[in-house]
Amino acid sequence: MARILIVDDDRSIRRTLEKFLGGEGYEVTTAQDAPGAIAAATGEVDVVLLDLGLPGGSGFEVLSAVAPREHAPTIVVITARDDMRSTITAVQLGAFEYLTKPIDIDRLRAVIKAALDSRARRAGAVALVGQSPQTGDLLGKSPAIREVWKQIGVVSTARAPVLITGDSGTGKELVARAIHRASALPELPFVAVSCAALATGVLESELFGHVKGAFTGAVADRPGRFELAGRGTLFLDEVGEIPLDLQAKLLRVLQERTFERVGDARSVSFEARVIAATLRDLSSMVAAGTFREDLYYRLRVVEIHLPRLRERAEDIPLLVEGLLAKITRDLGKPISFVTPAALARLTTYSWPGNVRELENMLTRAVLLARTDVLDDTNLPTEPTGVPAEADADGALTTLRELERRHIARVLAHTEWNKRRACAVLDISRPTLDRKIEEYGLRKPGEAS
Repeated sequence: MARILIVDDDRSIRRTLEKFLGGEGYEVTTAQDAPGAIAAATGEVDVVLLDLGLPGGSGFEVLSAVAPREHAPTIVVITARDDMRSTITAVQLGAFEYLTKPIDIDRLRAVIKAALDSRARRAGAVALVGQSPQTGDLLGKSPAIREVWKQIGVVSTARAPVLITGDSGTGKELVARAIHRASALPELPFVAVSCAALATGVLESELFGHVKGAFTGAVADRPGRFELAGRGTLFLDEVGEIPLDLQAKLLRVLQERTFERVGDARSVSFEARVIAATLRDLSSMVAAGTFREDLYYRLRVVEIHLPRLRERAEDIPLLVEGLLAKITRDLGKPISFVTPAALARLTTYSWPGNVRELENMLTRAVLLARTDVLDDTNLPTEPTGVPAEADADGALTTLRELERRHIARVLAHTEWNKRRACAVLDISRPTLDRKIEEYGLRKPGEAS
């Protein structure tokens, strides 16, 4: 029999609710002031119906005292205060629901049931250890991810160029940073630059730097990423987006280990190790003439390929635990349990956006969770259990076709708002425009 504590200074409301809830089969106790509520809201109580205006202290003080307790009851606020600030404060302090007077009995019945259902799910949930991973850890225990760890160990001992390949969101920068941290000089700079995020002219200046007067707006000398990296590591993310003319300059730097700032004829020594990453198939780009073959082989002394998340689904529970520890620490909102239903949803989903999509979904779920339990009701209604690489008839599709479909879906979802689409896809505007042209995508109603 569930136990409910009614806290209200109005005797008639206490008696009315006590009679109603008793008739519903609940064991009911009452309190009429804040000190009495704090004393009565022990671990033996399942749900507290809490008024905010109380003698001896406010309902907010009761929330502050009771909600953080271990095995705390679920608190439902019932108040005449129908304003935004009170609602926000109550939710911030841990209220499960916020109801206003006069009380809608049907609504109250449904909320109590939802609160008790939530507590039941918590009882069957998986307790999280709560240990946060080390910053930059590549989480997992699958054979595929263990192989990546070994490759990191091998390449970190030398300064040869490394090419990291894999889909967006698989953790390519994490691998680059792990290589740097495991090197003999981890205290030296790690400098990252996204080659997809900058236009050609800007990218050249960003990489090599410029001198005052080199172009309009160059009001002072500025060192580039090659110079800032010193003897550390230079990470070129999405190196496949570098235009051909700049590829030739990059190749010369890697061969001669010197470069010139934009607008300057003086040579600057380049001593950093280069790690590059791409989600594109550079060998196909070489065949198509859009990426230099000599630069490809210069960058690809060693290649580390990262598997898609759906190819290592056995890692998802461990990833969920590690990511939740990080997310809850960053948001200051603890999640202590995950229900089996939530883990099942997360494990069977195909994750086209890989680990980045998993982290984004968990962040959203934590923000929406009203208790310290993450269950499937906190997760968005995404399709689950259907591998993204298979059509309905079971026929396999190519990676290119999957990418085309994914971009088309995102554009449709954002109503062709390219700024929003870029944010969802985690790509730059020039890259999105190129993909739209490459795949022949058209806005509805637009002539082909």
